[in-house]
Amino acid sequence: MVSPPIDYIKRTTDYYLALGYDNPYQWAHFEDVPFVRPSKTLSQMVIAIVTTAAPFQPNKGDQGPGAPYNANAKFYQLYRQPVSPPPDLRISHIAIDRVHSRADDMASYFPLAALQRAEKEGVIGGVASYFYGLPTNRSQKTTLETDCAALVSWIEKDKPDAVIGVPNCPVCHQSISLAMRAVEHSGTPTAIMGCAKDIVEHAGVPRFHFSDFPLGNAAGLPHKPDAQYASLLDTLGLFEKAFAPRTTYVSPQIWSEDDSWKLDYFNPDKLTPEDIIARRKAFDEAKKVAAALR
Repeated sequence: MVSPPIDYIKRTTDYYLALGYDNPYQWAHFEDVPFVRPSKTLSQMVIAIVTTAAPFQPNKGDQGPGAPYNANAKFYQLYRQPVSPPPDLRISHIAIDRVHSRADDMASYFPLAALQRAEKEGVIGGVASYFYGLPTNRSQKTTLETDCAALVSWIEKDKPDAVIGVPNCPVCHQSISLAMRAVEHSGTPTAIMGCAKDIVEHAGVPRFHFSDFPLGNAAGLPHKPDAQYASLLDTLGLFEKAFAPRTTYVSPQIWSEDDSWKLDYFNPDKLTPEDIIARRKAFDEAKKVAAALR
């Protein structure tokens, strides 16, 4: 029997309390959720991607598969890039599950290849010429007033028919949720592919495709393109099948027959006193790096 999804809100709260931070983070929550029905059939729709992945920066340290957390690779302004030539995006700068996710298959966190396959097979009308990179920011005010506003401005100019947001870390899931709410409120339908069910549903979003995978694999199982494509098709299906906001589709795919991986991410019960000291020091140092980059 598969165990319930990780409660990331509780897990991260307990983790940072264990590290000595005694002011628990207040996650975004809204009662009202915007909802827009698509004006076209799926086969006519042009789809854009919003990601929290960062373009590879050769001078910013290790960003490759299995890289440790790399605060130097963070970005703090929304970016917009063409989908051709294919971008090189990395997720070393955010708190993915580094025990179970190597981040060695970009298609597992950026569904461009799957979207292009959907276009080729006539499932969708096309892939938008540009995708958007959304910063991961603990400040909900900054996310809403700066990042979401900038994203909505670009969406209104580029005019995709729908947007898929793909987060990675816990705060990424909140940031993408806030962004998709803003885009939907502006009149463009949205869907999220994510792995942190509690955070997304706590915020309140129009459409959500949930995969019970380790963080860093929101677009599908790594190195399994057919499984990734199936995840995308189920997400796209929400644009036709969702008739009200807060629609969550739970993927039938599983990460492993052994779901003990859920015990590892940010679990304070697995930390020794020495671990707590080391992780507190590393987190404080990362905050200094991030502050210098802003």
